[in-house]
Amino acid sequence: MTHANLPADPAQFPEQAAGFFLDGPAGPLEVMTDVAARPGARRAVAIVCHPNPVQGGTMHNKVVTMVERALRESGLDTVRFNFRGTGESAGSYDEGIGEGDDLAAVAQWVHRVRPDDALWLAGFSFGSYVTIRNAARLHAAALVSIAPPAGRWPFEGFALPDCPWLVVMGEEDEVVEPQAVFDWVDSLEARPELVRMPETGHFFHRRLMDLRGAVKNAVRHWLPPERG
Repeated sequence: MTHANLPADPAQFPEQAAGFFLDGPAGPLEVMTDVAARPGARRAVAIVCHPNPVQGGTMHNKVVTMVERALRESGLDTVRFNFRGTGESAGSYDEGIGEGDDLAAVAQWVHRVRPDDALWLAGFSFGSYVTIRNAARLHAAALVSIAPPAGRWPFEGFALPDCPWLVVMGEEDEVVEPQAVFDWVDSLEARPELVRMPETGHFFHRRLMDLRGAVKNAVRHWLPPERG
């Protein structure tokens, strides 16, 4: 994929799976969208964010693509994108700050092409940090956080969301300390729904289908009305 052979900034949400570039604060952002099956699609779009690019995270990560699939099967159209400096996206890594601005640029495009849709945010690991940090300012209607890196990244100093919120955490995560996440969830005034997955590491090896089921089971209670 190169900048030359992908279209830029579509004026409408594509009607089938598509890849393109959006203008971001550090240059073009590489984006992929997909659509839920009709009928049954809901009036919402979910943006799914990937893990730390410094450690090889991209929008093609298996956990990211499984979460995207779970949300799309739940009726949401979806957006994945590479943070700055990842894949074909311009710019360089910015420790979660600039990546939040990348997310805001993608959210602005979603609001422009789907002004009547609810905006959902989802993220895995570092992507969870970025989405949690920005969910309130982007007025997310729901939030899905997979292995949020509490204890590794600062989870204070910003407004927390008050929307429906799911946290899924493997009890044998070897990257993010599980107890740090459980303690952080317990400390929150408005606690998210927590799913603890036993015998599960950070990348959900051999447990991806269980992750899919956990996400679909939780979000079915939050789904907006079907598209007309």
